[in-house]
Amino acid sequence: MTVHGHAPRLLFLDSGLGGLTVLRAARAAMPEAEVLFVADDAGFPYGSKEESVLIGRLVRIVEAASEEFLPDCIVLACNTASTIALEVLRQISPVPVVGTVPAVKPAAAITQSGLVSVLATPGTVAREYTRTLIDHFGGGARFTLAGADRLAGLAEDYASGGIVDDDAILAEIVPCFIEEDGARTDVIVLGCTHYPLLLDRLDALAPWPVIWLDPAPAIARRIANILAQAGHTVGVGAKRGPGWIEFTSGRAPSPHLLSLLTLENLEVRPFQAAFAA
Repeated sequence: MTVHGHAPRLLFLDSGLGGLTVLRAARAAMPEAEVLFVADDAGFPYGSKEESVLIGRLVRIVEAASEEFLPDCIVLACNTASTIALEVLRQISPVPVVGTVPAVKPAAAITQSGLVSVLATPGTVAREYTRTLIDHFGGGARFTLAGADRLAGLAEDYASGGIVDDDAILAEIVPCFIEEDGARTDVIVLGCTHYPLLLDRLDALAPWPVIWLDPAPAIARRIANILAQAGHTVGVGAKRGPGWIEFTSGRAPSPHLLSLLTLENLEVRPFQAAFAA
């Protein structure tokens, strides 16, 4: 095993701001890491794209960003993209690629009522990948798949400082709440990295208390394990490593969003033309 003398470099990719929830968990576990977050807002939302088109787009972005940043690990911080393109990206990448998939196994382990819902984009819900996860790791729990058409967009608007109506959020999450034979849904898997951006609102609007299962901490542990196996010393940084964010649209962040990114210690830097695929 090679022991590396430099801080690990992590490349994150999402269709917008949702992957910030994964980046935040990763930096908590590995504060010394240098990070580049590519927000492909020009391609948002991914769920509306044909699979072949999305795969091609992701390949071009990952190749361009990797050439620029030379990461030690790539994090595909998007459920929809992971269910479509994770294996392709692993085939072309010389460094490990970590995906984001619904936390089915942990949900089955912690449910008390046996009723679990997966709240995700319609694309993630429809993928055979998701149903196979449930077949293999769902245990004896009954899973309800709830495809939320607008919730990722609402979360993106909310994080950017927009006003998001309670009724709009509630309409997206109500299908998750099931009552059956005296039992109620008690665990809801957040199957899109955008959704934790709304966690305070989701909790306040829930018809009854549930566990909202965010996969970000588990993803951070996976990244740390991969880096440690590759010879990196992780989790011992005296100070936080530098971080950058690039928007593929080339947009200038709103003042609210810029404040959020500053809190995340991310410096906005210019859009790279090579990403405009």
